[in-house]
Amino acid sequence: MSPRRTEPGRTEQRADRAVRIASTALAAGAGAAALVSIASSGLAVYFARRIVVPENRPEDLEILHVSGFDDDLVVQLPATEDTILPGIYGLMFAGGAGHARIGEILEYDPASRTVARAVESVTSGDLRRARWGKWTGSVFTHPSQTGVPYEDITLHSDVGELPAWLLPTSAAEPADTWAVMVHGRGATRSETLRAARTLDALGVPAIAMSYRNDPEVRTSAAARYGLGDTEWFDVDVAIDYALAHGAARVVVFGWSMGGAIAFQAASRGRNRGFIAGLVLDGPVVDWYDVLDNQARINYLPTPIARLTLDMISRPWARPFTGLETPLDLDRMDWVTRAAELDLPVLLIHSEDDDFVPAGPSHALARVRSDLVTMPHYDTAAHTKEWNVDPERWEDDVANFLEAKLRVREPAPSAG
Repeated sequence: MSPRRTEPGRTEQRADRAVRIASTALAAGAGAAALVSIASSGLAVYFARRIVVPENRPEDLEILHVSGFDDDLVVQLPATEDTILPGIYGLMFAGGAGHARIGEILEYDPASRTVARAVESVTSGDLRRARWGKWTGSVFTHPSQTGVPYEDITLHSDVGELPAWLLPTSAAEPADTWAVMVHGRGATRSETLRAARTLDALGVPAIAMSYRNDPEVRTSAAARYGLGDTEWFDVDVAIDYALAHGAARVVVFGWSMGGAIAFQAASRGRNRGFIAGLVLDGPVVDWYDVLDNQARINYLPTPIARLTLDMISRPWARPFTGLETPLDLDRMDWVTRAAELDLPVLLIHSEDDDFVPAGPSHALARVRSDLVTMPHYDTAAHTKEWNVDPERWEDDVANFLEAKLRVREPAPSAG
């Protein structure tokens, strides 16, 4: 009997099939990994652009009801973390054309999650017809609402014209120390007007400035924030104006990112020798800390958060972020650079600021207690310490300017 013949190549076919299955599995795994990598990169690009691309926060607070007479209005709003805080606030509406100054809480209903607050004044627009608004710390939209003298001026920078307000003070003998006031990211110069009355009472002339990439200055969709790494050039221009009009020195005020800008102007600006001190409210002292906090708030995985930081600080990512030059986050870390600080600083920073945490401010105050004054604040949300307690804020600023910079309240004029 002839031996049984087997089907030719069966062993080889099985081996080939095993190889194909393994290859397919590897390809699928590689494809999935590639998809994850692409998705992660896309998410990092999205957040990197959110950091540097200027945007206007939408009017997303529903205005539930407005009641009362014109000089005694009450507004009912959803009870949010912001709307149930004590103090005085602004409510923007009608696409920014309307503004109301909102005062004390009259009624808070935890069951319906609503709050009724007094309307101190409607500075523009018709609040009764508004359905949506935006909660803000800016209680003044124009210096005419503050009761202090003002002039419209224009500063001239390498990026073009920068609209500004000069607040020359009503003092008969103005101080030779001027204030240059720098607002935060996404805000406008109106944010700084909360300091206007304090400075006027001290006889300190002030400039409420705009800067590159502001809503007022922005010229194209290609505008990108430098987070302080570029905007300080415009502070130098404001100081030029002050020096040309009677200032011997200046104190730079900064809110939020305006604090980061102030630090850069004081360390890198050509006019840094004329800066006598800084007054900072909710400042960005360390961008790494702020961006890490934002990553946590947005549930961003650590690898994506790190890639996001790389994208705004590395040349290779310029096509994705639109930044002309990468941002130097190390240069804007003033906890690490604390030894380089060489002028008095007032840090006003609420413990309850969950947008720009106060940790780096405390760290800087601890290691440079010789130069940094940091009174305790709580309750207030980001840059809203004045809103919660205007008298306390104004006293702290006045005391600092008087004690550290020898700015004195002018004597009352005769008669």
